Amino acid sequence: MKKNFALIGGDMRQVKMANSLLKDGYAVKVFGFNNIELGDNITQASSVQEAIEQANVIVAPLPCSLDNETINAPFCNEKIYINDLFKQMTKNQLFVGGKISDKILKLSKVYNIYTVDYFEREELMVLNAIPTAEGAIQIAMEELPITLHNSNCLVLGFGRIGKILSKMLAGIGANVTVEARKYEDLAWIKSYGYNGIHLNDLRNYISQFDVIFNTVPSVILNMELLSNIKKDCLVIDLASKPGGVDFDMARDLGIKTIWALSLPGKVAPNTAGEIIKDTILNIIDELGV
Repeated sequence: MKKNFALIGGDMRQVKMANSLLKDGYAVKVFGFNNIELGDNITQASSVQEAIEQANVIVAPLPCSLDNETINAPFCNEKIYINDLFKQMTKNQLFVGGKISDKILKLSKVYNIYTVDYFEREELMVLNAIPTAEGAIQIAMEELPITLHNSNCLVLGFGRIGKILSKMLAGIGANVTVEARKYEDLAWIKSYGYNGIHLNDLRNYISQFDVIFNTVPSVILNMELLSNIKKDCLVIDLASKPGGVDFDMARDLGIKTIWALSLPGKVAPNTAGEIIKDTILNIIDELGV
């Protein structure tokens, strides 16, 4: 039987998700989008209660909350309190959201709400890396006075984003070097035809690059490394907080640094919304609800 969905808060990714679910034949209501035009197909509820009363699955955005108190709802002119939402839910309803904090998870247990964080799903994180990498390349092309083709690019980290970004950069003719800590990663980097550098050797080579992309969420580009970067090098940090750059030091040294957070929702909301939708349907299928 087709599930009923309630989408509470979020950005254009949730709008795309609502439209996509409707096209797939699901019943969908939304709440928290009174500041934008949704079109005739989407039913916007007048209250949270109306939105969720017939729903099997309640979908919160990515990130679920910015303050651990309210749903992240940039298009809503009122606050949607998570505590109030949980009070109105039943134990038969599933709550899914992205980057759900420990505080919110604990609150869901108090109300006996079954909760799943879709941002922890591997398929979402892998596919989300594609618009992230494309967005990083877009920023580099807009900011650099040279082409990425034949430029010297350094990618810090060889995780999901690092792998996809390195492939894309190589595909447009960049000279790609990838930093990694693990020797097994360096072996894979070599097998793909990129140059590999161990983190311990980075200081000896970092002055060679025109653009540096960081994907590691811990400070790698410290004072020592930043002091050896070319002054006209562009640094694009894709890592979540705290990021991988000593931003104060970069500013003092006159190095242009862009902290590009949440790129999928900014550069490709339709694709990002589709990825979240597919991930949620996978969760429902696995749970058998």
